[in-house]
Amino acid sequence: MKTGIRLIAAAVALALPAVASAHVSVWPRESTQGATERYTIRIPTEGTVATTTAELDVPEGVIVEVLLAPSGWKHQVTRRDDRIVAIVWQVDVKPGEFIEVGFVARNPRQGAQIVWTLRQRFADGTMTDWTNGPQGLRPTAITRLAAMARPESR
Repeated sequence: MKTGIRLIAAAVALALPAVASAHVSVWPRESTQGATERYTIRIPTEGTVATTTAELDVPEGVIVEVLLAPSGWKHQVTRRDDRIVAIVWQVDVKPGEFIEVGFVARNPRQGAQIVWTLRQRFADGTMTDWTNGPQGLRPTAITRLAAMARPESR
């Protein structure tokens, strides 16, 4: 009996990372200060209600240079002083499906990480915040930044 319980516990433990990684997430998880990077937002619908929008607040210091414009999806951009500060993708992601949207951005020249504010809205009017979880910031909403390489002096 104890062996059966251990097997079930092991199966649950192995399944949890797969479920956790299915939430709305930003890739890559690591980059470099000041680098121009292609970012991908993965938007799955895990429950029984379709996703209707995905929202991204662009953190201070991040400069979005160009957006991927996938066919069939609409997006709305909010600008402040000619800088993109938010993007809302209007989508129809049915349960059990996912989409990926993307953009190219220049990272801040300073700081150890970028914290992305990600929200997912559903057809029933509910919303999930994928930035802040019960234990604080979710790792799927963070891009860690390595220091910019310094030119060698001669």
